[in-house]
Amino acid sequence: MSTVSLRVPEDELNIFKAYAKHNHKTLSEVIRTIMLERIEDEYDLQVFADYEAKKEAGTLKTRPISDLWDEVNL
Repeated sequence: MSTVSLRVPEDELNIFKAYAKHNHKTLSEVIRTIMLERIEDEYDLQVFADYEAKKEAGTLKTRPISDLWDEVNL
């Protein structure tokens, strides 16, 4: 596993540590989890924006849900 160094002001570090302690996690776990959640949120927002843009442009291709059920044999 790799190590990442992060520089933060002391008051912010105290907030991070208090949050980690309150949630019974290590500081590393908290930072890793929050970073991954943020990346996932931004990805989801981009997917949604792309969907909305295609919908607005009239290029969105959809199909009935029954087609999906047929594909997966449900």
